[in-house]
Amino acid sequence: MTGPTLVSPALARARHVRRTVGLLAWGLFLGNIGAIVWIWLAFNLDFSFAPNFTAALVSRLGGLTGLLGAYLALVQVLLLARLPFLGRLVGFDRLTVWHRWNGYACLLLVLAHTVLAVLGRALDDHVSFLREFWALLADNTQVGMVTATVGLALFVIVSVSSVTIARRKLSYELWYGVHITAYAAIALAWFHEIPTGGDINPAFHPGVTTYWRILFFGTLALLAFRVLSPLVNVLRFGLRVEEVIAEGPTVTSIRITGRRLDRLGARPGQFFLWRFVTRGYWWTAHPFSLSAAPDGRSLRISVKAAGGHTSRMGSIPVGTRVVAEGPFGGFTESARQRAKVLLVAGGIGITPIRALAETMDGDLVVIHRVLRDSDVVFREELEQLAARRRLVVHYIVGDHRDEESRHLLSTEHLRELVPDIAERDVYLCGPPGMVAWMLSNIRRAGVSRRRLNVERFAL
Repeated sequence: MTGPTLVSPALARARHVRRTVGLLAWGLFLGNIGAIVWIWLAFNLDFSFAPNFTAALVSRLGGLTGLLGAYLALVQVLLLARLPFLGRLVGFDRLTVWHRWNGYACLLLVLAHTVLAVLGRALDDHVSFLREFWALLADNTQVGMVTATVGLALFVIVSVSSVTIARRKLSYELWYGVHITAYAAIALAWFHEIPTGGDINPAFHPGVTTYWRILFFGTLALLAFRVLSPLVNVLRFGLRVEEVIAEGPTVTSIRITGRRLDRLGARPGQFFLWRFVTRGYWWTAHPFSLSAAPDGRSLRISVKAAGGHTSRMGSIPVGTRVVAEGPFGGFTESARQRAKVLLVAGGIGITPIRALAETMDGDLVVIHRVLRDSDVVFREELEQLAARRRLVVHYIVGDHRDEESRHLLSTEHLRELVPDIAERDVYLCGPPGMVAWMLSNIRRAGVSRRRLNVERFAL
């Protein structure tokens, strides 16, 4: 049995546009891969003049992996840049996954390029790999070898810092500083690509060189938009901290005001990258979801102390100027398809859920999952919303490590709390571990994948 649908003509048109744009984006991505492979095949199939077939084959495979790795590096820039239209198209939760796996694929290709290119020369010169590598670095005629090597080292550092186990040991600020060097790595690689890359060298293939420059500088143009847009918004909206509120021992809310904030187009469920222009905060931008529905006059975020930066949010002075990038994310009512909705939050994941509950109409059930009763955020606000808007709120308190709490939000428990869960759209937000565990339970409760809208609070 299924519940009534809730798909307006405007929503149907928006989905059609997203599908069309999505197909175009995938066509552009795969089309460029096809073009790169075609370029390589056109210039690398003739081995008749190669005195050492093995060395030539290895070197040319190094060229192919280099071209593909460089292309994926440009794609990585677009994924790293958090372009709003990409976020609306696929959602930043999925975009984060793409960014991670594209980064690993890019690193493997660039490493393969380095090994194959040097090995091919070493085989041709009948010397060891290391001897050939050091000779290339010392050769003044090999343009950009030093910068490319530095860029590769930065890629490795960025990739290692992004592995889950490493991320848990790094502060967000340190990780952010390391991660941003990916831009420098790509810029350094540019000085090696065209002068040294035989397939895109202007002396041999000027048309291909033009194509490669369009890809490179077109990506930079989109990146420039991403950098300049928040600076324009500073002047346009005049965002400043209006109020700092302690919601509890570990959670701080910040209310931000400005001019004509309705023109930001922010919706409940979305997030911004926030940069507070005051000592100790200005150099990093953190993603925080709106914890209240935007009303055109102010925006509110609520932050849990989870590190050096977030633990000091309560000390931000009132009047501090704010730089905001966004809004981002597709965790909004536009993804809704049914009149019945279940909103599930884990810990501080209640922030976008609280904002959605404020504006969503229809049959709503909210589940707030926390370890301790003191971790419940917005209890009074949720109770007021429940009374005013007739939504149902469940607070699920307990630690799964305790025997008496192991059943909490299991498939059976979900069916007890929400007997008609299979008839609902489900919005789920929280830490990655909690979300992964909940997804399997929700799916076993009869909710199809198409009815799930997920936001993981992790980069």
